[in-house]
This record gives sequence, C-alpha cells and structure tokens, in this order.
Amino acid sequence: MDTTQKTTATAQIIAGTPLAGRIAVVTGASSGIGAATAQRFAELGASVALIARRGDRIDALEDLIRANGGTALALPTDITDRHAVLATAKRIANELGTVDLLFANAGVQLISGIGDLAVADWDAQIDLNIKGTMNTIAAFVGPLEAAAASGAPADLIVTSSTAAVRYLEGFQVYSATKAYLTQLTRLLRMELGRKKIRVCAIEPGMVDTELPDHVTDPSASKLMADLIEQIDVLQSEDIAEAVAFIASVPKHVNLTEIHILPTEQAI
Repeated sequence: MDTTQKTTATAQIIAGTPLAGRIAVVTGASSGIGAATAQRFAELGASVALIARRGDRIDALEDLIRANGGTALALPTDITDRHAVLATAKRIANELGTVDLLFANAGVQLISGIGDLAVADWDAQIDLNIKGTMNTIAAFVGPLEAAAASGAPADLIVTSSTAAVRYLEGFQVYSATKAYLTQLTRLLRMELGRKKIRVCAIEPGMVDTELPDHVTDPSASKLMADLIEQIDVLQSEDIAEAVAFIASVPKHVNLTEIHILPTEQAI
C-alpha cells in the first residue's frame, strides 16, 4: 500500500511582479513544465510568447493568461524547423518586443535498450532535445545580447535533466542529449556571461508530467509509474517556481546549474 503523503502546498514563494516589463519566450509551452512556467512568468509580470507544436493547447493557455490579466502570444511552431523558429522570432519582435528571457524547455524522452534499435526514437530525441534547442538559441541569442547591452536583465535557461549526470539503463540516448545541454550551458556561460547574459541549466528529477507517457519500453514505463505512485514526486509548478526565481534574482547574480530532485528519489 502506498503510504506516501502527497504534496498539497503551493509551490509559489515569489511575491510581486519582479518580471514586469520583461519579454519571455517559453518552448514546450503546451503542457507540463513549459505551461506552468509560462503561466508563472505572466503572473510575475512578463509578457510571454508561447511556443509549441500543439496549437490548440497554447491557444487555450494564451486565453487563460489573458483572462487572468497577463500578456501572452501563442505561436504554434515546430522548433526542429529552423526556418520556422526564425520566422516566429521575427513575429515576437514585432508584436511583443526584444526578448530578454528565454526558457528553452521543449524536449522528449523515449527510453529503450540499445539493442532494440529504436532508431526513430533516437532521431526524435536528437532532433528535438539537441537540434531544437540549438535552433531556439540561434533565433534568440541576438535579442538576448541586445537586451543585455541595453542594461536590461537577460536570461537563457535550458531544461536539462537529472539523467544528464546519472546512470540509468535504457536512457542512453535521452541521457546523452541532456548531458549535451548541461555541458552546452556551461560553455555558453563563459561566452555570454561576458556580455551580461545569465545562462542556467535546470536539471529536474522525476516530475509528474506527460513526458513518461511517451515511453514505450515496458520496464522503463513501470519504473516511472512506480516512482509516481510510491514517492512524492515533483510537480510542474515546483520547477516553474525555480525557473522564475532564477530569472528574478538581481541581474549580477547567475544561478548556473540547478539540480532538483524529489526528497525521496534515490535513483
């Protein structure tokens, strides 16, 4: 029997509107961490561009944010298409202004044994987690540089994973893509920090999102399902509050790598 007491308290610890006047972009905004973070950014005063492939979902989120008094712009975009991302970036510049807060969050997790030769899954993870993130950075690094040069705060925050630094059987390709992102942010900070752009990798452990639903390997699916049932896992709102905090601290402070685990997660 599961005797774990699930979290009921709100994740919100930030008060006021510390992100007022900022122009934020969130990829993977159609669900989970992306949707929760976009909503939190708006609550804290930012104007938020919502990017995801599922247009109906980000349209609904746009409506919700606006109904609550915030500013949002839904832009259905496949970030694996570089030309589409660049076109979306131009529209954001025209309709919202210069982006100074980028949350490159979109990703997919597809777990299998290497001998299964699930090469389509390998490609999907590399295309979205790595190439999609690089396309996003290509589209918005210019605006971030411009924002920082004007004296405004500028943030590049990337969703990596605990899998980037842990050894989990069946996670070979997924973990490799996330390790790429963690190392990428470390190196980008060396270059962009001199330009007063803050760079951070956030590395969540087990979060109760739809991401595990994409896993087709039965043993990996069972592992994740059991974790959700047996321990008090993270919620999307927990990660959203951490990301909002990273963007809300004084602009001379750069939280560079944040590893967040459920208290009970041991693997």
